Amino acid sequence: MSDTATASTLGDQVAAPAAGSRRNGRGLLTVRNGLLLVGLALMLLAPVFVEEFWLRTGFAAFGAIIGAIGLNLLVGTTGQLSLAHAFFLAVGAITYVYLSGEPGGTAEVIDGRGLPPVVGMVAGVLLAGLAGLLFSPIAARLRGIYLGVASLGLVFIGQHVLNTWTSVTGGFNGRTTPRFELFGFSFGRTDPELFVLGVRYGEAERLWYLGLVLAIGAFWFAKNLLRSRPGRALQTLRDSEVAAAVMGVDVQRYKARVFLVSSMYAGLAGVLYALSIGSVAPESFALDLSVLYLAMIVLGGLGSVGGAALGALFVSALPLVFQEYAGSMPLVSEPGQGGVSAGQAARLLFGLAIVLVVLFEPAGLVGLKNRFKRKGGSPGVDPTAEPTPSPTPAQGSTS
Repeated sequence: MSDTATASTLGDQVAAPAAGSRRNGRGLLTVRNGLLLVGLALMLLAPVFVEEFWLRTGFAAFGAIIGAIGLNLLVGTTGQLSLAHAFFLAVGAITYVYLSGEPGGTAEVIDGRGLPPVVGMVAGVLLAGLAGLLFSPIAARLRGIYLGVASLGLVFIGQHVLNTWTSVTGGFNGRTTPRFELFGFSFGRTDPELFVLGVRYGEAERLWYLGLVLAIGAFWFAKNLLRSRPGRALQTLRDSEVAAAVMGVDVQRYKARVFLVSSMYAGLAGVLYALSIGSVAPESFALDLSVLYLAMIVLGGLGSVGGAALGALFVSALPLVFQEYAGSMPLVSEPGQGGVSAGQAARLLFGLAIVLVVLFEPAGLVGLKNRFKRKGGSPGVDPTAEPTPSPTPAQGSTS
């Protein structure tokens, strides 16, 4: 009897923590879902309460979030260094303005097809993905810094094409971005007029919802991709291509697939980028744009979808906020007055932030969230939480 009682007691002691972990996990999941619903409700109601500047800044940030998630799948998850993100954004943006724009021009003839904007958007995403797929055989044979240098060549090729193919790109002066429409509903003009809770929904409000829906869709797709079998295969590639091949992963095939997906993300981000700035020009897609996207994913956290979104929000919105409030910020001068401009101040600030993150929190901004969770002493495990990204993901290492 004593042996039976002892076994029963030990069984209860083992079962109790497991049951507690399940309860804590469900509790964390409930709290997280509640916070997500509150955040979504606030974003849906934002046009009712916030000014136009913040709506336009948010739309620009949504586009950057989509592009950063795509680059993070390539660099952070798979470990393939790429500096060609600006090229794929340019493919998406130029395809959109060419197919959806009208012929015109004064000094030089600019061609256009006048197709529905949604067709131009879809075509921009598909052509950007095709460009990434065509580059993937090169990417499959290179890794690390060699792949980064090879991808850098795409940016210079893109700059040459943008400056010389005047009938499509508008050349040095660029061309205006056509307003987006979907099934006859315009996101640019105020025809038809739209009022919600007494608030007039103009271009900024309508674009806000367009960017919000696309960003949520891109985020959801990436999260589910990483939880799937192909997502685990991509993470295995990052750690070791040799180990991945031994486990049955077709290395070249998966490299081609991730370049395709990342480039499609970049193409969609390029369309939103063109809509947010109102025009496209060769200087809009220079090397510094690729560097900014790398800064986004490093600052947010390599390998983390949420971290990429946080980094994109920080890097894309900060210069716009500085520019808007330059007059009330110390050491920041307004345009034309000399001194440190808003854009320069923003770059200095998030450059310093990247240095601090690399030194003290290599996992990025998402690592701070996990650190606060540990300090809070939460005993449960959130079953929906993504794994903490590796502080130093291997760039195509075979070791």
